Amino acid sequence: MPMQTMAMFFLAAVACGGIAWVFVYPILSGERKAARRMESVTRADPVARASRVTQKSRRDVIETTLRELEERQKKSRRPPLSVRIAQAGLDWSKRKFFVIAAGIGLACFAFGILVGAGLLAAVALAFAGACGAPLWLLSFLKKRREAAFIEALPDAVDIIVRGIKAGLPLHDSLRVITAESPEPLRSEFRQIIETQAIGVPLADACAKLYERMPLPEANFFGIVIAIQQRAGGNLAEALGNLSRVLRDRKKMKAKIRAMSQEAKTSAWIIGALPIVVILMVYFTNPNYITLLWTTPLGRVMLAGSAVWMLIGILVMKKMISFDF
Repeated sequence: MPMQTMAMFFLAAVACGGIAWVFVYPILSGERKAARRMESVTRADPVARASRVTQKSRRDVIETTLRELEERQKKSRRPPLSVRIAQAGLDWSKRKFFVIAAGIGLACFAFGILVGAGLLAAVALAFAGACGAPLWLLSFLKKRREAAFIEALPDAVDIIVRGIKAGLPLHDSLRVITAESPEPLRSEFRQIIETQAIGVPLADACAKLYERMPLPEANFFGIVIAIQQRAGGNLAEALGNLSRVLRDRKKMKAKIRAMSQEAKTSAWIIGALPIVVILMVYFTNPNYITLLWTTPLGRVMLAGSAVWMLIGILVMKKMISFDF
């Protein structure tokens, strides 16, 4: 009997404690009052709800913009010949390019015949001149133009930032760049203004800059403008951050160039050493070295050596070229 009484008393105490925990403790601790206050504040303050919705919509807009730009970049990774000519800063047509390539090929073929290299060697030389030299020229001009663009882009972004802080519209700040910046920055930003003048939105006009100048820096500029046009925000602050990023990338590139200069010098010495040795032997003992281009076996050996030397130069170039 006493055991049953104690068990009943224990169960009744536990039940009372549970009831008190569920109903009395929230009142004493203020949790229910705090929850009601939070609900009333949230209901009464539409700015908080609008802020959450705005942040979510802004994030969705940014993600959509970045996805569209990424798809556009994938399409422009292998540009056609006309785009490559424009990227090199030339106003040639495809027909003019092919005519010049054919002229170089004929000149190389005639040179091979005149020096007595043989028909096969002359054909190979003509093929290299017609297909290799024009494409190398486009690549050289493109890289030189891109280097000049990167050099002047941070200053142009700073001009835009100062113009916006002074109260000028973005369009007027771009016009200042077209009037005061050097080439090719002047022509590229002029094309942005002309594209916008025919009805293309500014975000799309700036995104097309990457198609004409396939550089990460140009891509960064197009992304900042596109996000600001679609999602809003402080454009001066965003472009100021972009300017700092561009200058840091320039410093990193200069540091990499300085650190790799020793390897580049060694590669130049190793690549020029066979040519220097051939010239020295030719001036000291011409009869000994002329066998390389006067006999069939010597020509084969000379061609094989040239191929292997070219492979070695390309390997060394790949080893000392850094991408970041």
